[in-house]
Amino acid sequence: MKKLLVLVAVFMFVGCSADGDTPEEQRAAILSMSEEVVADVEEASPGAKDVIMEAPGYAVFSNAQLNLFIVAAGTGYGVVHDNASGENTYMDMYEAGVGIGLGAKDFRAVFVFKTKEAMDKFVDDGWAFGGEADAAAKAGEKGGQASGGVTIGDIIVYQLTENGLALQATVKGTKYVKNDELN
Repeated sequence: MKKLLVLVAVFMFVGCSADGDTPEEQRAAILSMSEEVVADVEEASPGAKDVIMEAPGYAVFSNAQLNLFIVAAGTGYGVVHDNASGENTYMDMYEAGVGIGLGAKDFRAVFVFKTKEAMDKFVDDGWAFGGEADAAAKAGEKGGQASGGVTIGDIIVYQLTENGLALQATVKGTKYVKNDELN
C-alpha cells in the first residue's frame, strides 16, 4: 500500500506541469494546447466555438488520471481567458477519489463562463466540484453528444476524450487553483 501511495504522489506532481523549461515556454505550451482543444471541441460540436468566443470568458484544461485499484488521482493544467480584457490566468487542477479500477485516462475540458462573476469566482476562489453531470446520446462509433456541452450552474462544460466529446462531464473531487509561478 505504501508503494501505491508513493506512485500516486509521483504521478500527481509529474503530470501537473506543461511542457517547457521556463515559465514563458510553459505558458506558450498551455496557450497552444488551449487553441487545439477549442478547435477539437468545435469539430466535435459545431457552433461551440461561437458559444466560447461570445461568453465573458472560458477555461481550457488538459488532465491526466490514474486509477490504481481503489485510489484515483489526477492532475492537469490550463488557462482561463477573459474575452473582454484578453487577460490569461494560468491554473492547475488536482483531483482525487476512490473507486475500483485500474488504468489511465486523459481528457481535455473547456469551461465556458456564462457570467463574468462565474469566471471571476473560478479564478479567485478556485473551484471544487462535488458532483457530476451526465448527458446522453452517442453519434455512431466516434463518440459525441447531442447538446454539445453540459451546464453546471453558470458554466457550460465540454469534455473531450480520445474518442471525441465525452458523454458525461465528471468533475467529482476536482480542485482548480491559480498557478503562482506562471501568473
